Order: sequence, then structure tokens, then C-alpha cells
Amino acid sequence: MQTVKMVITGPFAAGKTQFIQSISEIEVVATERRITDETARVKTETTVAMDFGRITIDEDLVLYLFGTPGQKRFDFMWEILSEGMLGFIVLVDSSRPETFREAKRILNVFRSYSDTPYVIGANKQDREDAWPIEDLRFALGVDANSKIVPCVGKDKESVKQVLLELLYTILERIDRASRRTCEGPARRQDASVEYW
Repeated sequence: MQTVKMVITGPFAAGKTQFIQSISEIEVVATERRITDETARVKTETTVAMDFGRITIDEDLVLYLFGTPGQKRFDFMWEILSEGMLGFIVLVDSSRPETFREAKRILNVFRSYSDTPYVIGANKQDREDAWPIEDLRFALGVDANSKIVPCVGKDKESVKQVLLELLYTILERIDRASRRTCEGPARRQDASVEYW
């Protein structure tokens, strides 16, 4: 069985825990704690170490989802959680432009950890005040090669599309690397995921 470790990261209150809860086949292992500082006006609890969820695609492929804390004071966990990842998602609350600068910083930090595929999840696209994808792309300073996928973290199908986009990108990279080493093409997993 092949396992794929994906890290879900992003600013405080971007929706990372909800994103994982929406799709995980197991009860999410979460380290949520009550907030006691000024950020309590945004939400009442925050992740202090990590969230963990799992999705079985088929008998040959399992995704492990690791959610990072979003507050800067817990950013020491980021590098620890990034070890062994095959890809990452930067989740951005597309209705809170005041978090875009932090999202850009987080993206750059994770890109410095590892040259792995990533996608940007433009969360909360169901809100009236959500920024359009191209405006978000400009605000984050990423080019057209960076994949930005609109999503609603509370909706399983929407979360699935973000994960599939990252999974396909990971598999394409594995296939290219395999061809470069002349070992033949890597077996591409059937990720049509009827199970989901």
C-alpha cells in the first residue's frame, strides 16, 4: 500500500481543521485549545500542535492529512509536520484580505522546506465577500503556474477537489521523475475515487 502525506497549512482561522474534518474517514485527531488572547474575537478555539485525518482512496492508496497550527507562536510545528510530505495545501480564507500577507509568508516558508507540489485552496468561496481567484492570485503574488482551487471547507465534495488537484500534481511529478531515471513510467493510481 502506498501512503501519501499531505500537509494542510495556512493562516489562523483559514478553516484548516474544518477542511480535514469534512473529508476524513476517521475522527480527526485534533489539538484544539480555548483561545485566551485577543484572537478569541475571531474564533473560540485554535490548533496548538496539529490535526490528523486519513482517507483511503483504494486498497493501494491512503492519504494522511496533517493540519498545522495557524498562529505564529506555534509555527515551530511547521517544519516538524513538513518532514516526509509529498505535497501541501495553503488554505486561505478568501473573505479575509487581512490574512493574505500571512498566507504568502506561509507559502514561502513551506516552499523553503521542500520542493514538493502544492496547491492553494481559496476557502470560503460561498461567502459574498470572497475574493475572486485572479484577485487572490495577485494579492498572494503567485504566477499562473501556481494552482489556486476555489473551495468551501465545510463541503466534502469541494474539499475532495482540492485534494485531488494536489494528488494528481504529486502523481505527475512522480511519473516525470520516474521517466527521467529511465525506470519506466510510475504506475499512476486510479484516483477517480468512487469511494469518496
